[in-house]
Amino acid sequence: MSHLTSQTQAPRGTAAAMGLIAIGFAGSTMITPLYALYQAQFGFSAVVLTIVYAAYVIGNLSALLFLGRLSDRIGRRPIAFAAIALCLIAASVFLMAQSTVGLFAGRVVSGLAVGLASGTGTAWLVDLRPDDRPRATLLAIQANMAGIGLGPLIAGLLASYAPRPLLLPFLVYAAAIATVAVMVTRARETVSTRAIDAALLRPQFALPQDTRAAFVAPAVTSFTAFAFVGFYAALLPSILDQAMHLTSPAIGGAILAQLFAVAAATMLATRRLSSRMAMMSGLMTIAPALALLVLAQSQQSLALLMLGTTSGGVALALGYRGSLEIVNTIAPADRRAGLVSVYLVICFIGNSLPVIGVAMVGAVAGPVRASEIFAGVMLVLAALAFITGLRFAPRRPTRACEAR
Repeated sequence: MSHLTSQTQAPRGTAAAMGLIAIGFAGSTMITPLYALYQAQFGFSAVVLTIVYAAYVIGNLSALLFLGRLSDRIGRRPIAFAAIALCLIAASVFLMAQSTVGLFAGRVVSGLAVGLASGTGTAWLVDLRPDDRPRATLLAIQANMAGIGLGPLIAGLLASYAPRPLLLPFLVYAAAIATVAVMVTRARETVSTRAIDAALLRPQFALPQDTRAAFVAPAVTSFTAFAFVGFYAALLPSILDQAMHLTSPAIGGAILAQLFAVAAATMLATRRLSSRMAMMSGLMTIAPALALLVLAQSQQSLALLMLGTTSGGVALALGYRGSLEIVNTIAPADRRAGLVSVYLVICFIGNSLPVIGVAMVGAVAGPVRASEIFAGVMLVLAALAFITGLRFAPRRPTRACEAR
């Protein structure tokens, strides 16, 4: 497949691709500080809350398994516009929700939007920088962190200090969506289009055989890192309310934003670290983050929660950046979006499903015990990824910001 390149169009295309990723992830997390308001309005339990949160994995898997390779064939821009439309639909569903059914539907549509936006945007950025994949990967992650951090922060502030807390955040989000749509309209396509055939729409893991051994470590790393994020996003409101008696949406949004602000700062500070070393360092950092999280919950300490959040942000940044860089490095050019989609499927499963188990265990054994079990499982997975990474991760000194 031929990819068109243009140095003059790269900045415009980069902004459009990063904006696409950012609004997708912002839509997935902006509802987090609003859960307490929905919970008071609709009267659902903590278990139902986690199921609503995890529902977006349905949309993620649908997008990435059935549609993950479409942008490789019909172009980045058409799929980008489809993702933008889905972001707007998801916001509209949340805005009109009258029960948990509406929230569930909104999460599914939001997951579909994130799946299309993240896979397409990441592949688009690599297209624009074919000779500097680590730099393209860093830009994709920065856009991810910007969206996923600003979404809950802005929504939490608006819900706490502005009128119509379940209306205004979505109107602001709709304005951001419109801005990105204009950016995509002005960006240049990087893929020569081809016709769609039936085989292209069949669910398929685009995992070439010669990449499978090297793929294991980044896959397990991403699952572990995103399970940690999912724990925060789904259960943070309950922890703040039940353990610390803090109910302000602004506090929940700010703590979640702290996680991703630390992650973004860590990426900038460690940009010269090789992909392999970044991934391995992230796996080692997850242990203190999990320990601080469990201790904060048992001791009802906001200070420990913030320390755990800081450690978690470092672990997320290093693990996510390093693992995604490795995936982009081992991916064949004509199957890049497909392989990135497999990676993202694993990210989203890790982000969604473990929190349901934590909530169910918590309903029986208590939230602290559930958090301890979660931490233990995550540590085992991190150890597995570390051992596998030592054996199979590429040893080339890829850098996030090499001078070209």
